[in-house]
Amino acid sequence: MSLLDSRTRPAYQWLRPVAVASAVLLLGYGLLRLIDRLDGHSDKGAWAWNTGHTLFLLGVLGFAALIVGLHGLLRTRSSRLRTLDDVAALAGLVGAAAFVWVILGDLFPTFAEAVRTPGPVLFGGPLLFEVGLLVLLYRAAAARLLPVWAPVLVLAGFLAIAVNLNLLPVGAALVLAGLLPLRVTPRPVA
Repeated sequence: MSLLDSRTRPAYQWLRPVAVASAVLLLGYGLLRLIDRLDGHSDKGAWAWNTGHTLFLLGVLGFAALIVGLHGLLRTRSSRLRTLDDVAALAGLVGAAAFVWVILGDLFPTFAEAVRTPGPVLFGGPLLFEVGLLVLLYRAAAARLLPVWAPVLVLAGFLAIAVNLNLLPVGAALVLAGLLPLRVTPRPVA
């Protein structure tokens, strides 16, 4: 027996490819960030900077789509779980919007000058994004759409990135490994 509304599953076949692509884009950003810093500093506006930040922007947009898709896929009859999913999705999307704001400021200096980024956006946005996504991934694991270890890998990836941005490729690889087994139909109970 599953609490998921079985009528919603077929529409979410795109969810796994978007999750994997988003993690790969994050990995690409991490690698380009390392290439950009080979000489000891970032060259804002150079090809590695611009390409890396563009990959990061596309990855964050993909993660936002993943949040929306997981929220839809995890529809449940339980009002308590539905509220949890709603709050997690809202937090994740607000955090993703904060990331987009910061990335646009990095890519377009005139945007950064015109619209200053408040401290809560810089510090609270990533936390909201990560907590919102992780809650939905843990709910997906509870619904047998992911193995129980998968959200743990995503959490480890986020922690690696938080510890040191130079660990971004390692963190992104962990996020990718955690999202690879995502399914849109629950695993049968053995």
